[in-house]
Amino acid sequence: TVTVKHEAVVSTAITILQLKAGAAAPFEVLRAWVTQRLSEVSTQESIRILRKTGAATVTAGVAGTHVFKTRTNDPTAGLELSTTATGVIGTAEGTDGDIDVDEGFNILNGWIWVPTEKERIWVPGGGFVALKFPNAPASATWQFGMTICEYRG
Repeated sequence: TVTVKHEAVVSTAITILQLKAGAAAPFEVLRAWVTQRLSEVSTQESIRILRKTGAATVTAGVAGTHVFKTRTNDPTAGLELSTTATGVIGTAEGTDGDIDVDEGFNILNGWIWVPTEKERIWVPGGGFVALKFPNAPASATWQFGMTICEYRG
């Protein structure tokens, strides 16, 4: 089990988190979340979990900074880490594919998605999944992430 997370000021419609499964490490999404710090103004936001058919350009994920193992004895995450693989805060969007989750939330409450077992999103080896603000959110320091379970043969 691996958690990929980040915190950043975001104020544009953009992919905020992108995960690319390693060729031999498909995974399921167990949980996703978005929350903010400091704002006390109520406003409605929207968030999506979607598949990418063309990678967004992102800041490359870093083990120990963005990518964390749940158990210290687990092997290193099989996620591919690079500017066109697993990373945070897109600078170019790539191509969006199927939208798996499209929900609204109040900025004061934050958003958490914990699917039932049959609702979990399966990402095959080499596949992408992303967390994206489809519309420009209120400018805030946002905290966000996904927890996944990798499967290795």
